[in-house]
Amino acid sequence: MDEGGSRIIRRVSVRKRNRPSLGSVCAAPTAAELKPGNVEEEEMVAEGRRRKTVAVQPVEYNDSEEDMFGGCDSFTENSFLAQVDDLEQKYMQLPEHRKYDTDLVTENLCSESIKDSELNITTVDSFTALTTDDHTKNQCGQEDVTIESGDDLLYDVPSSQVLYFANLQNSSNDLGYQFTKERDWNSSSLQTVNEELSHNCIEQPQQNDESSKVQTSSDVTRRKSLKDHLKSAMTGNAKAQTPVFSKTKQLKETLLSEEINVAKKALESSSDDCGPFYSLPSKVRDLYVQFKGIEKLYEWQHTCLTLNSVQERKNLIYSLPTSGGKTLVAEILMLQELLCRRKDVLMILPYVAIVQEKISGLSTFGMELGFFVEEYAGSKGRFPPIKRREKKSLYIATIEKGHSLVNSLIETERISNLGLVVVDELHMIGEGSRGAILEMTLAKILYINKTTQIIGMSATLNNVEDLQEFLQAEYYTNQFRPVELKEYLKINDEIYEVDSKAENGITFSRLLNYKYSDSLKKMDPDRLIALVTEVIPNYSCLLFCPTKKNCENVAEMICKFLSKGYLKHKEEEKYEVIKNLKNVSGGSLCPVLKRTIPFGVAYHHSGLTSEERKLLEEAYSTGVLCLFTCTSTLAAGVNLPARRVILRAPYVAKKFLKRNQYKQMIGRAGRAGIDTVGESILILQEKDKQQVLELINSPLENCYSHLVQEFTKGIQALFLSLVGLKIATNLNDIYHFMSGTFLGVQQKILLKEKSLWEITVESLRYLTEKGLLQKDTICKSEEEVEYSFHITKLGRASFKGMIDVAYCDILYRDLKKGLEGLVLESLLHLVYLTTPYDMIFQCDPDWMIYFRQFSQLSPAEQKVAALVGVSESFIGKKASGQAIKKKVDKDIVNRLYLSFILNTLLKETNIWSVSEKYNMPRGYIQNLLTGAASFSSCVLHFCEELEEFWVYRALLVELTKKLTYCVKAELIPLMEVTGVLEGRAKQLYNAGYKSLTHLANANPEVLIRTIDHLSRRQAKQIVSSAKMLLLEKAEALQEEVEELLRLPSDFP
Repeated sequence: MDEGGSRIIRRVSVRKRNRPSLGSVCAAPTAAELKPGNVEEEEMVAEGRRRKTVAVQPVEYNDSEEDMFGGCDSFTENSFLAQVDDLEQKYMQLPEHRKYDTDLVTENLCSESIKDSELNITTVDSFTALTTDDHTKNQCGQEDVTIESGDDLLYDVPSSQVLYFANLQNSSNDLGYQFTKERDWNSSSLQTVNEELSHNCIEQPQQNDESSKVQTSSDVTRRKSLKDHLKSAMTGNAKAQTPVFSKTKQLKETLLSEEINVAKKALESSSDDCGPFYSLPSKVRDLYVQFKGIEKLYEWQHTCLTLNSVQERKNLIYSLPTSGGKTLVAEILMLQELLCRRKDVLMILPYVAIVQEKISGLSTFGMELGFFVEEYAGSKGRFPPIKRREKKSLYIATIEKGHSLVNSLIETERISNLGLVVVDELHMIGEGSRGAILEMTLAKILYINKTTQIIGMSATLNNVEDLQEFLQAEYYTNQFRPVELKEYLKINDEIYEVDSKAENGITFSRLLNYKYSDSLKKMDPDRLIALVTEVIPNYSCLLFCPTKKNCENVAEMICKFLSKGYLKHKEEEKYEVIKNLKNVSGGSLCPVLKRTIPFGVAYHHSGLTSEERKLLEEAYSTGVLCLFTCTSTLAAGVNLPARRVILRAPYVAKKFLKRNQYKQMIGRAGRAGIDTVGESILILQEKDKQQVLELINSPLENCYSHLVQEFTKGIQALFLSLVGLKIATNLNDIYHFMSGTFLGVQQKILLKEKSLWEITVESLRYLTEKGLLQKDTICKSEEEVEYSFHITKLGRASFKGMIDVAYCDILYRDLKKGLEGLVLESLLHLVYLTTPYDMIFQCDPDWMIYFRQFSQLSPAEQKVAALVGVSESFIGKKASGQAIKKKVDKDIVNRLYLSFILNTLLKETNIWSVSEKYNMPRGYIQNLLTGAASFSSCVLHFCEELEEFWVYRALLVELTKKLTYCVKAELIPLMEVTGVLEGRAKQLYNAGYKSLTHLANANPEVLIRTIDHLSRRQAKQIVSSAKMLLLEKAEALQEEVEELLRLPSDFP
């Protein structure tokens, strides 16, 4: 809030029984006593008082109710509250203090207003201290007590008083040294007040160097209580054990709760006063400073957040260049929804790695602000999600898991709880089957729940009008970049700058100045070494290559010709990176990385394991590595900016570069807060010059719906779920739904041969013939007949399991056949049944390796091979190159080969050894494992809908867990924590952190000292993620308990 905004007023009051008349023990302070000079003297007295210790005498415990309440005043007379009020009135009559407000504490949520109230707070604090100090000195009775320091001093103080002192302490950093002294005075006053509240009578000690003795009064009179039953009740309360809570934590939660309520009221009102930080508690701003170092928003971010469309909760699409700060705007809008409007939020991200990165970054916010952060990626995620009692949830999901989540919320009639959906990389709606799934998700939300707000963001959007019409959204765009980007083209040794004002779009910039020997020219025809050495090792560089093999070759070639001086740059840190890579790979290390890392160079592509990628990315981010040779996937993945970005060729694999891909790659150039300028250099040959000139001057590619192109994963899957969820069950309703999709918006462009109506009818007919839908005839009249549809058991199992319609009947047949002779002596049979169908086509078996592994199978595993229809003789003939007369299904043979790899991996749990055994890239094997874990989860949901497959349910739960983590059983609880991979889990387990509870209660500083190569940021993220996961599990159990104890609604 602004300085002129509303303030929260709290009245400080101190209540205590057994007080004599205030007039007999304390006179009103004079004006002279309240002067600043006297305040300083009393500060010194308070400081001395804090150093003293009161001796402890044994107190006789008496269980008698009468003794327990003996000597206490009546609750209806002589209350200390009334006395303080009288004294306050006398104090306020002093001429020099009439100008002060009669309220003792005025607190503003805005930190900017705290200084304004400093004088008032100081004076009131002093007055409270004076009153209590004098009052204490004049007590007639005495008793031996122990005065505890710290949070326990606040135990008996009323909540308003406690909150007042905590706020003063929390504000000390902003108010400087002077206010720190006043806070110390505060503590002294608080201690005095506590002594009064905790005990009947205390005499202030006179000695500083030795403990003071306090005599127990022998003439304490007893008074009759008001009512016997009141005494009885209070006795019970006194005997009950008081739970010990952290007062500091309670105070923070109270203050945060009040700020949230104020922000909520501000959002609901039409006032311009929207709260301290975009309608959010000021603590949110502090957390961004603390965890992300963001002290101020860019101007465009402020403009976007204050748009009328955003304030009115209209759907919004916004587009800015890469690194422009789009995500921060989305995060603030998500926090508004969670904290102020008290609704759940779904954030959809394109890749598992980005989901996990976002989970780690936002878990600390969830812990501090009181909401859950839940991961929906791979095999993780609960359907339907747990229904929270109080706290709201932020679901962070991949495209596929986001769709399943929305389906489950619709089915359980909880979609109205979803207040906001944020889609990052919105342009992916035009990319294959994943785009079709994203379109289905958004179309369902738009059709069912008009109150759910949708926010889409992207750096590469062109046909925004179509997307606006589909999402019914406003559009905001800006060309802001925190760091200026300069684009260059390199042809031979000449470098040209991209200039839109020039005739052909480029102007000559300079000649490349680097002395090349004849041998070097042959090895490096593109002059990569010259371009790279202009920036490394002091600055970072990304070098994009067309293929994975090219990345490795280029990295090695560059290191051969770099001078020995590069080895000295951060030598120890690079040695640590190599050591860490060995640790996470069971002692193995890629020979290419072993040669390149000492020079600060590494390759980055999907052939690496996730553990290796994570370590290399951290080393690059901290400046230990200065050059990555990488494929285009890095541009769409985690954020790794560089001073210079080099594109070795205008190709991705063998396809010519698209404008969207080009913009994403060069968008990594320029690191905000580090570089003043970013550079991109595209290397091209003369033959590609004209095509490249068209590329750099052409507009971005349009997004087009893929619902029809991806027939089984698109429109058919959509119709199946529409009928299954009862969103639309007849032809007219389904057609009406389709008209509102992205395909419906673009039907004139995309549908040339058939109309949308014809495609709808055709798709429904196909699903009916396949046995997934059943048609019902409804006679409205003698002439009018309407057809409606209902879903079959197989259809429901397919859509609940997110099984591709093309494979659902094959999966049903395989599972049915498996029941006839399910082999449980080995995991191979179950692994075969959960090997993904869509990965079969990527498999090209090495027949010699296949035969060698087949011959090593156990009898039980050989039985599995025979059951699926693959014989050893067939594999032997393939390995020896003999002709085969008997026809065998190629898909089954390939699928069994992939299941061999997965089965070996589950036995050995070491990707490196399996990679060598099957002569396959370790990255491919890990992708296979991730795909199998995800598909196993889908098959589990498929089986849950079909009673005949009950036997698979318990088996697949455990198998999914094994495939997800692929480690020894004792490490699984640790690997549930986001960011903890196998190598880190082993380190934590060996250090004694053997469970989730251990991690959640760990001290990050201790973790740093205990675990090798763990940064402070990583330690904090691991602890906060563990705490979040533990809270989620506890909340789920609490909900289960309440559900069990809840009286049924149909109870007679």
